Amino acid sequence: MNSPAAAAPAAVLDRDSQVTGSVQEVDTDALVRQTLPLVGHIVRDMATRVPGHVAREDLMSAGMMALAQAAAAYDPARGVKFSSYAATRIRGAIVDELRSLDWASRSVRRRARQVDEARNTLAVTLGRVATDAEVAAALGMGTSELAAHQDDLSRASVMSLDGFEDGTAEDLLPSAGPTPLDVLEDRERLAYLHDAVDQLPERLQVVVRGYFFAERPMAEIAAELGVTDSRISQLRAEAVQLLRGALTANLDTELHQEPAKAGCAARRKEAYYASVAGHRSFASRLTQTASEVVATA
Repeated sequence: MNSPAAAAPAAVLDRDSQVTGSVQEVDTDALVRQTLPLVGHIVRDMATRVPGHVAREDLMSAGMMALAQAAAAYDPARGVKFSSYAATRIRGAIVDELRSLDWASRSVRRRARQVDEARNTLAVTLGRVATDAEVAAALGMGTSELAAHQDDLSRASVMSLDGFEDGTAEDLLPSAGPTPLDVLEDRERLAYLHDAVDQLPERLQVVVRGYFFAERPMAEIAAELGVTDSRISQLRAEAVQLLRGALTANLDTELHQEPAKAGCAARRKEAYYASVAGHRSFASRLTQTASEVVATA
């Protein structure tokens, strides 16, 4: 496994040129002392990719033990720099230590990667989050088998108790229900989406309300508007892009970027975003409940 952080500091690498002669002439204590910073370097690199409950001291201990073993087994006559040889041994020892600390077996972790890949692939294909039944079908398993795997993975998740100071572990667990802030943000986002649909051009409104809200077939909407199915698909994509842009412009202002060129299309988009923003006041959006938004959509 190679990474930009895997290379040791230049000072450590240069020390290898000082080690010459046969294996009998190698001063293992000197090698360990000179290359000791390499252990901390590798631990820092790998610690950024491991769960927070893993103690860095455990990884340091495994790395230093591997360094000592590498110094004892090093043969400079092979023409390999000691830092390169030791880095491989240290990294391997740390990986072994992580595996020993992992409550999940390799098969569970491997299946977790397969499930994640299947979910991501289906999300791209379907344009939405895949259900458990769809994921199970894509993996050629039953939903009960997928649920059993998720239970295995949940049992393998641990939390460090060292971080508990005041209070109890339960205080740090996520709430089972949405917080008041979550409810407020969802209500505001739904209201903005409702306004964004209202401000779409008429043909785009027909497509959005028919396809997404009424779940009408694309051919039926095409017949109503007197266009082809492919044109409906284009209108749907255009509407989704406008809706997404309106929500970003009004709710995620840091992500919204002004158009590089002030062309007609860019000006129409900005005018649409402004009409969504000015459609209602902030207070009126928040007073509209989620059920009202859905009912009037």
